[in-house]
Amino acid sequence: MLPRRAFQAGLDSKPLWGYPTGTGRTGHTTHERRCAATQNGSRKDRLVGRSLHLHPGMAFSPLVEALARAFLRDEPDVEQLVARASHVLGEKWRWLRPLAKRYVADFRKRRPRRREVVSFLRHDRGLLRAYEKYRHEIHIVTFFPDTQEMRPVAAASNWDVPAIRSEAELASWLGLGLELNELYWFADVAGFGARIGAPLKTRHYSYRILTKRSGNIRLIEAPKSRLKKLQRKILADILERIPTHDSAHGFVKGRSIKTFSSHHSNKHVVLKLDLQDFFPSFHAARIQALFRTIGYPERVADLLAGLCCTSTPRELWKQVPFDVNSQQWRESRDLYFRTHLPQGAPTSPALANICCYRLDCRLAGLAKSVGAAYTRYADDLAFSGDENFARGIERFSNHVAAILLDEGFSVNFHKTRVMRQGVRQQLTGLVVNRHANLARVEYDRLKAILTNCARLGPQTQNRDALPHWRQHLDGRVGFVEMVNSSRGKKLREIFDRVRWE
Repeated sequence: MLPRRAFQAGLDSKPLWGYPTGTGRTGHTTHERRCAATQNGSRKDRLVGRSLHLHPGMAFSPLVEALARAFLRDEPDVEQLVARASHVLGEKWRWLRPLAKRYVADFRKRRPRRREVVSFLRHDRGLLRAYEKYRHEIHIVTFFPDTQEMRPVAAASNWDVPAIRSEAELASWLGLGLELNELYWFADVAGFGARIGAPLKTRHYSYRILTKRSGNIRLIEAPKSRLKKLQRKILADILERIPTHDSAHGFVKGRSIKTFSSHHSNKHVVLKLDLQDFFPSFHAARIQALFRTIGYPERVADLLAGLCCTSTPRELWKQVPFDVNSQQWRESRDLYFRTHLPQGAPTSPALANICCYRLDCRLAGLAKSVGAAYTRYADDLAFSGDENFARGIERFSNHVAAILLDEGFSVNFHKTRVMRQGVRQQLTGLVVNRHANLARVEYDRLKAILTNCARLGPQTQNRDALPHWRQHLDGRVGFVEMVNSSRGKKLREIFDRVRWE
């Protein structure tokens, strides 16, 4: 960096072609800086020739804006693009069809962002040549409104999601009225709530840091009541109407840990893998792309993603607990500071399952190719097969890890387990050696607690002083009834004999 005196001396000198680099924020007027930029451009034209894709002129921007709105209005079909662009320009120019074909070739398989369309138009050489040739004849007759139609992806798939075309319609659908300020405040796309010194009213989440036995950190981010209400509406009216893969069993209606584990009962070998930092691995850009894939316009998709994602404030990570490694603490801070799916929001499990659809397809196909079974419960992955599968299980696990890495996940190798028939094959707390069942030691322990409650009174067994002891035992008995109805019936009979005060 130049000293202050040398920098000031550079300002006082008079260069041959414009002003030196770094003087954009000096006392020179805007007119002087514009003249200097013109001199630099003119000199470059004389030395290397004029480049069409650089500095096309200020008059080119309205044309790009008008065409971008027309192209983003609806589906990327050549005939429709030509018709909408002709309506904007008031004339069907012959260069519109080649431009539409190039646009469709670039963006047929995905819905582009507005900035991508603008960049495409600004750097398209065919459009630039047409503008240079007919710049005095091209006139913009009308502008399309700055809104986009819903893509027919959801309609073709019978998803029956609500059609929301603009920010105002989104605010009205969420029950926030016609004022958009409250919608922007809840979505917080710019991340103001995570900045240091932000007022407490801009924080929409409550935070709780948990330390795992392995030394890793888990952050529970629970949305507050008003934001949770908006997220539940998004979950009920949009996310739950989109089907998940058949291999996904976590947080799906009609599926449970029993259905997840029962596919691997009585198998020669069971392979269990765990995904590391599951929910924080889904960044906001991925969620925005998901909502655009469903069919929502760009601005609506960004706001929906903002309502479902969050960025953790840095002041939450200022003080390192004495029992946590400082390096692990810094890594967790950087991980959660990026906008991600919060673990604790009602929309996060459904969004994670939908985003994992391609992952489930790839892993299910890989398992099918070797004659194995595959299921996933949130971040727990399970594979099982016969003796042939057991012989190549190490190479198979490497293929699985490569697919996970390609999909943006990482494997927690400390939790990887290869369980053969000679050991207890356990998945999500259930033993699957013969059929999905509760471990015998867990069943005996719960049966002893219930028996002592019936004999000695329920409070004699509440050693942890739980405030809702009866509801706690009732839930545990209900869990056993869900896993094994015959065992659960026996425990329910003992539970009914307890005299609750």
